[in-house]
Amino acid sequence: MDPLTALLEGPRAHGAFLLRSVLRPPWSLRIEDEAPLTVLAVVRGDAWLVPDNAEAVRLGTGDVAVVRGPDPYLVADDPGTPPQAVIRPGQECVTPDGGHLTDLTEFGVRTWGDDPDGPTVLLTGTYPTVGEVSRRLLAAVPSVVTARAGTGPDPLVAMLADEIDRDVPGQEAVLDRVLDLLLVRVLREWLDRPAAPAWYRAHGDPVAGHALRLLQDQPEHPWTVAGLASATGVSRAALARRFTDAVGEPPMTYLATWRLALAADLLRQHPDATLTAIARQVGYRSPFTLSAAFKREYGRSPQHYRLREPA
Repeated sequence: MDPLTALLEGPRAHGAFLLRSVLRPPWSLRIEDEAPLTVLAVVRGDAWLVPDNAEAVRLGTGDVAVVRGPDPYLVADDPGTPPQAVIRPGQECVTPDGGHLTDLTEFGVRTWGDDPDGPTVLLTGTYPTVGEVSRRLLAAVPSVVTARAGTGPDPLVAMLADEIDRDVPGQEAVLDRVLDLLLVRVLREWLDRPAAPAWYRAHGDPVAGHALRLLQDQPEHPWTVAGLASATGVSRAALARRFTDAVGEPPMTYLATWRLALAADLLRQHPDATLTAIARQVGYRSPFTLSAAFKREYGRSPQHYRLREPA
């Protein structure tokens, strides 16, 4: 499983918060929800996205932005418009001074704003958690990634807009899947640019890419450099050199961190799975060796990590 696939597996399993906002200028929302990942799509009108730690970005109709948290940011009709609402963790909405919010109200299922006929319509999808495999990808992504609208309407944005206010059985699953596809489309577009991390670009290398896919797809296999070289049809020296040059680290180093990231995600995704079963699934001979390596990497035991207890 590669990191992009993990983005589809992890967030979808936990569900995402989705909201349609219908607004009339002047409007401004201060986002302090500490969410690790948010997708913002402009269905109609335009908006400014103003991170605390990056340059402001103007979004037009059909544009999509992916915001990597947990740092706060502003979404507004103009960067100079004072916030009328603050979104806190748990999607709690308050006034800037912490009081009861009266300027914005609900207009139906997953819809709110200050005017049901407002010229600006935004779709927001917020992922409450991401896994360790996903985190490897997101660590390489800028705090804001944008995908500009093409010559016609984006079918995924249009589909999400059509589905978001429906309240029928199974709707949350439908929305999660559409949102996941929109997220991955934006990230794949960014990953096709020169700024993409080395390990992603390495997938295009006939030797390093082959080796990388073997490690990602079969982490339970007792890989060695010699075994990996044999599987890719090159010498040990050639494999080690090509992999390190393309990925940025030696194959066994990559495998070790990959196995631990997979183990971390399995601990939380499958709370009833034993450490022995997880160790076997990610390539460790015993739960004791996995536990020792896990604690070195994450600063706490697998059990504490599973229970989200501090180090």
